[in-house]
Amino acid sequence: MEIRAMRAFVAVVEAGGLSAAARRLHISQPALSQTVGSLEREFGEQLLIRSSTGVQATETGLALLAEARAVLARYDQALAVMAARTGESAATLRIGIPLELPAELLSRALLDLSAAYPATRIKVRHLSTAAQVEQLHSGEIELGLLRERPPGQEFDAMLVVEERLGVLLAAERAAELAGPEGIRLESLNELAWVGFPRSGSPAWYDELTAVLRSHGVDPGGQFADGQPLIAEVKLASVSAGRAFTLAPPGWSQPLPDSVTWFPLAGHPIVRRTWAVWNAGSHRRDLGHLIAALDQPRPLRGVPEERADDVG
Repeated sequence: MEIRAMRAFVAVVEAGGLSAAARRLHISQPALSQTVGSLEREFGEQLLIRSSTGVQATETGLALLAEARAVLARYDQALAVMAARTGESAATLRIGIPLELPAELLSRALLDLSAAYPATRIKVRHLSTAAQVEQLHSGEIELGLLRERPPGQEFDAMLVVEERLGVLLAAERAAELAGPEGIRLESLNELAWVGFPRSGSPAWYDELTAVLRSHGVDPGGQFADGQPLIAEVKLASVSAGRAFTLAPPGWSQPLPDSVTWFPLAGHPIVRRTWAVWNAGSHRRDLGHLIAALDQPRPLRGVPEERADDVG
């Protein structure tokens, strides 16, 4: 039984249901149900009594709950002790980041960290928000850059960047729709939105699709789980002229001549990125990196800014 599975089981019992626990853990309900089912198969016993009003632990489930809580407390204590002992010696700082991130956001902070803690090695992983939350819980990463702030008291969080998202369109279609202030979101209602799986970042997905719907744009179907919205997918989908996708100003990928970026008039969509870490962490190098990230930054994508020079 893995630490991740223990945390999942404890969350289900404490939340009293799979839906509430899935929201708390920022994972999909089917994935959480599968984890609990795997535990029951592993032990050969029913751990939860499921009903229309939620779940309740069986006698065996209560025994597992007590042991899991004890193991998790000891595990978290061990992580804290080792983090404190290795904070000023050779250590690895593991960071989760989304696919799209302003290049200068992390690079400047990492240069500052390298000067202050030259012995600290940095490992960066591209992960969805949901995957980062899961790895923060399990201790597989020490810092995550998430599209939404996790609820509860287990993690500390700090807003590090806000981006006014614009739109990537086929150049000919953009020329038809663009006005002096950019492209109005409602004018995209005949085009398909090239989106991303809700499971990757549920709260951000719900916020974004609510804005699209309020402007008469149908978000359509979701991408299948496990298929990240990489740059090549965006550009290929948009270039035919029947779809649009959202992208920040100063997008890091080169644009072909057939695709262009325009701001959205009125800037209705703002994407936020949060730095998130374990509230009980005592690592000094992590604290230094967080302080380096905690710098005043303007909202990216002011009206006069254009990203036609992307690339």
